[in-house]
Amino acid sequence: QLQLVESGGGLVQPGGSLRLSCAASGFTLDYHTIGWFRQAPGKEREGVSCLSGSGSNTNYAHSVKGRFTISRDNAKNTMYLQMNSLKPEDTAVYFCAAGPNQGGLTTMSPQYYYYWGQGTQVTVSS
Repeated sequence: QLQLVESGGGLVQPGGSLRLSCAASGFTLDYHTIGWFRQAPGKEREGVSCLSGSGSNTNYAHSVKGRFTISRDNAKNTMYLQMNSLKPEDTAVYFCAAGPNQGGLTTMSPQYYYYWGQGTQVTVSS
């Protein structure tokens, strides 16, 4: 069964940190482009960060650059999103996704990805 399962969401105060995890089963993350997306109420799903299939290139949304870090642990077949200096505007449901391997290319377009997790809620509030 092919699936991605997220964990690590929750409630955090502004300025705090969270690490989201996304475990893959039924396929190998190492052979895919991977990405994190988020969707706030009333807004479209937006790309947060992605990592190329080769593992050599990353891309971040301007709003999270310098605060968030995407990574992948091939041995655990798991991807991560480390989120630091969180702001209330980071509040959203966060989704992990995997798409075809295109070497060093990255894309933040949701249409590119074909495996999706179920989402995990991140709420940043005092």
